[in-house]
Amino acid sequence: MYSGLDLARRLEFAEGNACARFVEARKATFPGCDSCWIEVAGVMAMHDGPASPSTQTFGLGLHHAPTSKDLNAIEKFFRDCGSPVQHEVSPLAGLATVSMLVDRGYRPMEMTSVMYRSTSTEPMPEKLRNERIQVRLVGRDELPEWSKTTAEGWSDVADLSRLFSDIGRICFNKKSLFAFIAERDGSPIAAASMNIHDGVALMAGACTLPAARKQGAQSALLECRLALAAAQGCDLAMMGAEPGSLSQHNAERNGFRIAYTRTKWQRNPGSG
Repeated sequence: MYSGLDLARRLEFAEGNACARFVEARKATFPGCDSCWIEVAGVMAMHDGPASPSTQTFGLGLHHAPTSKDLNAIEKFFRDCGSPVQHEVSPLAGLATVSMLVDRGYRPMEMTSVMYRSTSTEPMPEKLRNERIQVRLVGRDELPEWSKTTAEGWSDVADLSRLFSDIGRICFNKKSLFAFIAERDGSPIAAASMNIHDGVALMAGACTLPAARKQGAQSALLECRLALAAAQGCDLAMMGAEPGSLSQHNAERNGFRIAYTRTKWQRNPGSG
């Protein structure tokens, strides 16, 4: 599939669906929390707390340019939840959507390379394979260990490490999630996850313990996830990376192509 509006719709709503399922899982895990999501004119808007990366919208402008009424409803949802108003916007949404955001006092705050590839794969080249590393799908009773490995893998990124503190308990209640762990000589050294929606496998959460990096764990995790995605009937895999980052370089080396560069827009406090 070539990059275009149809692809953007599939990729954006696959990620939006994964965020919505995470919000639902948090609510199921912690019934007293206020996590929730709504759909407005085909746009998915998630609230998972002011600091959560899940608190934003997906799909804005991909079915039609948003109206003032649409944005009023979305902004009220975030305002009532006490969260910032944030939209992940594909360039395929068009200039009309971006112009409307600028007119309403939004500013760009983040950019992401949205990447994709076919799930079909050849065996990993011998030069990339580390026979000491084995990857396996994690059972629900092993999610605490997977969560611990994930938190340790992000330990050098303070904000992310904190966000992962409850992820094992939340993911126990999350639908369409597959969790993976990579072990070297039987000890966990890396972790990753995969969400599936509409034939798209979203690769997320990949991390390696700082002392075990550059040993082939992430290549092994990707190979295993692609194989399972294909077995589950997915034809596409996707992931996001900071433009020009090592993560993007590694993804391209493993067959991913950049579909487009997405911008996250946030409304300035006090606008409108």
